[in-house]
Amino acid sequence: MVKLEDAVVARLSSHGTNFEVLVDPELALSLRMGESVDLRNLLASDKIFKDSKKGDVASEEMIRKVFGTTDVLKVAEQIVKRGEVQITTEQRRRMREQRLKQVVAMISRRAINPQTGLPHPPARIEAAISEAKVQIDEHKSAEEQLPKIVKALSPILPLKFETKRIAIKIPATYVGRAQRTVREFGTVKQEQWLNDGSWAAIVEIPAGVQGEFFDKLNDLTRGEVETKVL
Repeated sequence: MVKLEDAVVARLSSHGTNFEVLVDPELALSLRMGESVDLRNLLASDKIFKDSKKGDVASEEMIRKVFGTTDVLKVAEQIVKRGEVQITTEQRRRMREQRLKQVVAMISRRAINPQTGLPHPPARIEAAISEAKVQIDEHKSAEEQLPKIVKALSPILPLKFETKRIAIKIPATYVGRAQRTVREFGTVKQEQWLNDGSWAAIVEIPAGVQGEFFDKLNDLTRGEVETKVL
């Protein structure tokens, strides 16, 4: 548990009431960035306040009405994720850099250069974002910002968002781990269990990850996977 003197305020306003918790600024930042955090270490106090400066505590009735629970840890998690957290300039810079990396990775995985049929290198995408003077919003998800960013990049960077349909057959020995990997990479459109225990499927993946997808499956199955681009 963080010390009170080191904590910052996280605040969410709802139903005409402020709900505040005192939190570790670093762990709050990690939680907002989607990382896994031990919520027991997040809080400096186990109270949900209306006004933390005055020490005014929110009523259990109002907490339950807004959050559906009075569990302090669950409520605090919602406040940090959905509300506002006092963050330092350095933390804001780090959040923006992390969001930029997520945007770049997303474009690199989902899009290809229509002139070459290959994904753009991440460094080229990042340079184009800088050249286009795109403002990354650290408080919005990469997915939410993607359409605006792609539109701004279009005069600078040729992008084509394309999917590939791949037929795969995975031997029974490797189905467990390999099947999870397949679902992480794309969307399974059809699947069938064969008599020998192997798993056959048609999966749709972003064109930009095709090479990585094949490499991963070959590694997991020791080269025994069968694949065909449809």
